[in-house]
Amino acid sequence: MPTEPIIASPLPTDPVELASKRRILPWLVAVALFMEALDATILNTAVPTIAESLSVGPLSMKAALTSYTLSLAVFIPISGWIADRFGTRLVFSSAIGVFSLGSLLCGMSVNMPMLVASRILQGCGGALMMPVGRITMVRTFPRSELLKAMSFVAIPGLIGPMIGPLAGGLIVAHFNWRMIFFVNLPIGLLGLIMVYRHMPNFQGSQRTPLDIRGMLLFGSGIALLSYVLEVFGDHSLSVQENLVLLAVSVVLLGSYVAHALRAKFPLLQLRLFGLRTFRTAIMGSLVTRLGIAGMPFLLPLLYQVGLGFTPIQSSLMIMPQPLAAMGLKILMPGILSRLGYRRVLLLNTAALGLMLLAFMMVGRGTPVWLIVIQAFLFGFLQSLQYTCINTLVYADLSDEAASMGSSISSTVQQMSMSFGVTAASLLTILFLGGDRDPGADRMIGGIHQAMMIMGLWTIFSSLVFWPLKPNDGEALSSHHEED
Repeated sequence: MPTEPIIASPLPTDPVELASKRRILPWLVAVALFMEALDATILNTAVPTIAESLSVGPLSMKAALTSYTLSLAVFIPISGWIADRFGTRLVFSSAIGVFSLGSLLCGMSVNMPMLVASRILQGCGGALMMPVGRITMVRTFPRSELLKAMSFVAIPGLIGPMIGPLAGGLIVAHFNWRMIFFVNLPIGLLGLIMVYRHMPNFQGSQRTPLDIRGMLLFGSGIALLSYVLEVFGDHSLSVQENLVLLAVSVVLLGSYVAHALRAKFPLLQLRLFGLRTFRTAIMGSLVTRLGIAGMPFLLPLLYQVGLGFTPIQSSLMIMPQPLAAMGLKILMPGILSRLGYRRVLLLNTAALGLMLLAFMMVGRGTPVWLIVIQAFLFGFLQSLQYTCINTLVYADLSDEAASMGSSISSTVQQMSMSFGVTAASLLTILFLGGDRDPGADRMIGGIHQAMMIMGLWTIFSSLVFWPLKPNDGEALSSHHEED
């Protein structure tokens, strides 16, 4: 998407008013990010409780997780176009409103189809919130102040995962699980008030057409592929039917690739993959998350269903992961400046795979302190991986291509997270012989076997970073953006 002149509601010229806008905007965007980050993690701890309430197997709850992230992957690509067409203030406020409405409907759900549909609605709002928030900040702050502002905005993205599992555990222990979704409502109301008072309104003056054909091809292909992975192993469709649907999804995605390479204004600019650093970062993001993105789904099941811990105990054992991620902020500059992107990603990806294999040792007799140490190490390595990948994306992108590169990166990130959860659940179901409500011992065994495959895959995926050169990303070694 080309760079466009920006019109509508320009920034105030009064120094005091301008300083006020720039002081409050990061808080506004941070509120939205916190709401998204909290929602993404608070649900994991409550999976067994919600499954019991809706009379489904715990592993069937993956649909409630993947439907949200898949919705993000489908709608994030059009976020920039919508913001340029309708203005950042209207789009951002609408995104918060849609997300809050989806949260309300999630809390009112009486069955799995309603919960999944409500999560999709949440995803539609979430797909616009952060991309549009970042666009607004880039256009509000001078470059000399932008990094500091973006670093501030990244903090709620770390705090949300830290308190989310504990908050989820406390809610399901002392309240109805529906409160997990209702807590978004006051946060959303606060966000709407802040948007109305302080959100700058930027709008593109040029009217580039929306790539409707590309949106239909890409969205339907991704949605169908996710559905095939979702139902595979459920025995609701035959192997032949699954293969036919898989072939159709591949054809749709292949058709999008052919279309995007010819279109003047494609939904996602695939020519950026000609850059080695961009291509490696995007492919590395995809294959790495296929191995590790399912862990937030599997660990609560292992701790609660398998080992018999309460939701609160389970969340406390997961909490060291985001704590380690926050601690990484201090060590990251030294790590990258000393080792470089190539060496860090090669070694760290393999180390992540070994950590997944180490979780296979977690059983009934495993000391809690050892589980906590493993969680801390996993959180550190995972944060290092995501931080490296997310910054490497921009290593060789021009300013004009940065917006499109961000859209592609965010889309692949959400898509791979959805596929990672689906893959983890599918592997566990296969090792359980299709039994979606096994006993504790069988659940432990099935999850351990799934972790083995995920760990070996992650180790193997480190080869994706082999084409990087030792000096790739040198100019970015002191700039990070947390996942």
